[in-house]
Amino acid sequence: MSSSKKIWAGVGVLAIVGAIAFLIAGGLKENVVYFLTPSELLARGAEVVDQPLRLGGQVKPGSLDWNPETMDLRFVVQDSLQEVRVHSTGAPPAMFQEGQGVIMEGQYRNDGTFESTNVMVKHSNEYEAPHEGQDPKKMYESLVKPGDE
Repeated sequence: MSSSKKIWAGVGVLAIVGAIAFLIAGGLKENVVYFLTPSELLARGAEVVDQPLRLGGQVKPGSLDWNPETMDLRFVVQDSLQEVRVHSTGAPPAMFQEGQGVIMEGQYRNDGTFESTNVMVKHSNEYEAPHEGQDPKKMYESLVKPGDE
């Protein structure tokens, strides 16, 4: 193979690699979904009302209101500075509980409520088996309030 053919082959390979890298980088940038914290959401004000987005934070202890008969879930999500009321319909994830990190997909409404279409629980990748004599059911407390069982 002559040196000019090698150069053109090298340029062709570089062009193909560059095009693939450009497509991958562009595709990743468009498909990466970030979430806002309550402070970030409230700081953006009216610009985010009725826009599809993700909200992430911790479920505020004492704010959980779950009605399994109507599949109505209400709670407050917070970060270190702000909090936002959340409403969702449908069953919450099995590991959902107060104090838990969550990410919700949905829309922020004019009345200050985040209307969630999907609630996801943030959890670690570590599995902890029950200790000897520990009831596994106690590890995963139900959302059902006493007396609703």
